[in-house]
This record gives sequence, structure tokens and C-alpha cells, in this order.
Amino acid sequence: MGNGEKAQRIKYALVGICEIDKIKVVLFSTKTFIMFLTLNHQKLDLYGFSRRFVLECYRLTKLLPADEKFGMISQIRRAALSVHLNIAEGASRKSEAERKRYYEIARGSITEIDAALDIANDLEYLTDQHLTSIGEPMVKCFRMLTGMIQSKVS
Repeated sequence: MGNGEKAQRIKYALVGICEIDKIKVVLFSTKTFIMFLTLNHQKLDLYGFSRRFVLECYRLTKLLPADEKFGMISQIRRAALSVHLNIAEGASRKSEAERKRYYEIARGSITEIDAALDIANDLEYLTDQHLTSIGEPMVKCFRMLTGMIQSKVS
């Protein structure tokens, strides 16, 4: 058992293991979610950082005015989820070029969120103090994605 698997078994309660069409399915459970598969994206440090980034985006959008529900709130949340989901999907691709394309899309979504947060700040919906909490996870995800895109093997 590798370090990643050991960490998962400590972090999550193992519910069961089965095989469906030669695919190993591992069911883990916590109080907040159930994981059905153990796949490549879960082994990436980036996946954990992007998850934190998504949660921080959701937290920040709760501070935006209600009349932005179908505008800025929706756009930031969709872009944040896009970061996380494109990392997951990219990690599952066999082709290096295809993997990198998903990582480029994820990185573009981070840029989109950054631009939206600039506007939220300009409109005084969010203060500089509000935005400090998202800076570190945003920069970390952006840098890690850039490194994965630029590397010869990802």
C-alpha cells in the first residue's frame, strides 16, 4: 500500500471494495461526502489545493449582494468548480497533450475568477481584507497548473 492509500484510509472510513468491469471501486465515507472511486486526480496535491480554492470561492460569494445571484455569484462558482473538475478530468487522460489542455482550461478559469473578484472589489462588494483569504490558494493552484502544463511529463 502506497502513502496515498494509507493517508486515504486514515482520513476516510473504508466502507467497501468491489470490482466492476475490471475497475476497482473503493467506497470511502466521511460525514460530509462519499467517494466511489480511487483515481489519478485524487493522488495530485493540486486536487486538494483546488478543492480548498473552490470552497473559498463559495465562501466569498456568500458575501456578495443577493441581486448578483444570477450574475457574478453564479459565474464565480461555475468557474471555481470548473477549475476542480478540469483537474480531475485532465488527470484521467492518457494523452499528455489532452491532459495539458484540461489543465490549461482550469488555469483559464482561475484567471476568470481573478478578473471577477477585481470587479467585485471595484464595486465595493468585497474588500481587500475579504480577498486576502483567497489569494494564497488561487496563486498556488495557478502556479501548480502552470508547472504541470510546462512539464514534459504530467
